Formats: sequence, C-alpha cells, structure tokens
Amino acid sequence: MTPVLEARNLTVGYKIPGGLFARPQTLPIVQEVNISLLPGQTLGIVGESGCGKSTLGRALMYLIKPLAGEVLWSGQNPAQMSPEVLRKNRAQMQIIFQDPIAALDPRMTLARILSRPLATFEPQLSKTDVQTRVAEALQRVGLSPDFAARYPHELSGGQAQRVGIARAIIGRPKVIICDEPVSALDVSIQAQVVNLLMDLQAEMGLALVFISHNLAVVRHISHQVMVMCLGRTVEQAPRDAFYARQLHPYAAALKQAVPEPDVAAERLRRGQSLPGELPSIAHPPPGCVFSSRCPQAQDLCRTARPLLKSYGSGRQGACHFIEAPP
Repeated sequence: MTPVLEARNLTVGYKIPGGLFARPQTLPIVQEVNISLLPGQTLGIVGESGCGKSTLGRALMYLIKPLAGEVLWSGQNPAQMSPEVLRKNRAQMQIIFQDPIAALDPRMTLARILSRPLATFEPQLSKTDVQTRVAEALQRVGLSPDFAARYPHELSGGQAQRVGIARAIIGRPKVIICDEPVSALDVSIQAQVVNLLMDLQAEMGLALVFISHNLAVVRHISHQVMVMCLGRTVEQAPRDAFYARQLHPYAAALKQAVPEPDVAAERLRRGQSLPGELPSIAHPPPGCVFSSRCPQAQDLCRTARPLLKSYGSGRQGACHFIEAPP
C-alpha cells in the first residue's frame, strides 16, 4: 500500500534577517525527520512546547518549503508540481487548528465558512450541491444543519472545534493534520472530539497526524508515536510498545510527567517532571539534544549526536546508551 504522506530526511527552518553587522541566517527548526503514514493510520507527535511539532505539521502540508529533504503526498512531491497541480492536490491535505474560535472568521456564517473549501477545490458544484454538502458535514460532526446560519461567536468551544473538523472533512481529504486540536477544550469535550476524529477516520479512511503534548490523549488515538526534542526525532514506535517501555530518557521523562488519575498512585509515583529548562533551538547542545537535562548523560552524549537507529518491531531511538528491548 502506498503511503498517503511521507517525509524523507525533512529539514525545515526560518530565515533570520541580517542587521547592521550581522548577515542573514537560516535557523533550522525541524531536522532530518522521516515519516511514512498509511491510509487509516494515526501518527501521534509529542514533545514539549517549542520542539518543532507545529512547524513540522505545516511543512507536511507544504505551507513551509523544506531546507532539505522532501515531502511526498501519495508518492508525489509538491515541490515538483506546477502551481495549478499543487492547488488541485492541496485538496487531499487539511488541517485542524488549536484555537477553535480564532480559526473561524467572525464575519462569516458557518455555511459560508464551510463552503469556502468547496469553492476553492470544487467550483463546478451548484449552489444546491454546496448546501447539501454543508449540511452533511455538519451532521457528520454531530451538529444540526440549522447551525449553518449561525456565526462563530454563537458557538461553544467544543461546537467551534466540530465546525473546524467539518471544514477539514468537507472536501473529502486523505490526510488531516491535527495541530493540538483539543488542548483548548475541557477534558470531557476533549474525549468527545477525539472519539469523533476516530469515528471519522474509520468511516472515511483518513490518515491523521495528531500533534499534542498530552501523552494520554495520544495513547487513545494513535497507532504510532513519534517523540520530538529540539526539532529532532528521538524515538518512534508503535503505540503499545511505546507505552509499555520508552527507549529514550526524554520519552521516559515525558511519560513520567503524565499525572495519574488515582490519587494514591500519583503520590507513590517515582517519576519526576522534566529537569531543567528547554535549551534555545537557536543554540542546541552540541551532542544529544537532551544531554543538558538528562540525568544519565555521559561525556559522549555531550560531544557526539546519536543517530536514530532501529531496534526491531518498528522501534527507533536516538540515544548512545539504549538497551535493546527484549
């Protein structure tokens, strides 16, 4: 089966303008990331704020051009497409944003908001067809078609995110980038939205890239988990294998930082929060990206960057001292 989304040695960054005595520079944010995503699969990308998760998501949509490597949509490189072909192929890639209210234009009704993707990618549709598709999209996300006449300020946060999901699926895409789509919602609403995404995935065969800092949510929705630290992949594994045992110390620290729902178990937990502060991505440690905070770091960690190696059963890790899983 051909992957619907791939990244091969993908490096992404931003240009920093020069000053009176400084030359312009390019600051790498995401470095040498590899992804292969099949239809119906979910890749969970986790890491602290500032590790490059959202930048990677935008690069996968080719909203940011890579500095090196390539992105492939169903085997095709968007960098090699003409503007017309690129515009047509963008229909297969959609995104759901973190702030549901800010992602909706307050001047537009929901009908107009949801019809915009259709006007862009399927301009041949009649007005009646558009109205039908809008009503179907609203029903698919659990909202009444009557919501089409409402404005964003009339919605709750959960309803607004359902509209965001409806906008993403109305063009029948193959891949949806979920950029922390539940972090701004109440816990009970988070569960509803995550379950909705899983139902839509099963119904439509969607591939999802689920970006989050919440490992509990990622565990519920993902098939594969990728851990990022300062723009680099430090671990990647199938979900069950990852949650059974983390190979990289940074991944283990993230897992230990997840609160336990049982109060007694939380008190007895030996895990501690991540030590130290996240280094500047402009001045990363010379060796392992986690070396300045890792309690297990040795001299080799501080001088030589570990490569991402395979440890069998789809597991990968980037640490000099990983013990191969049994």
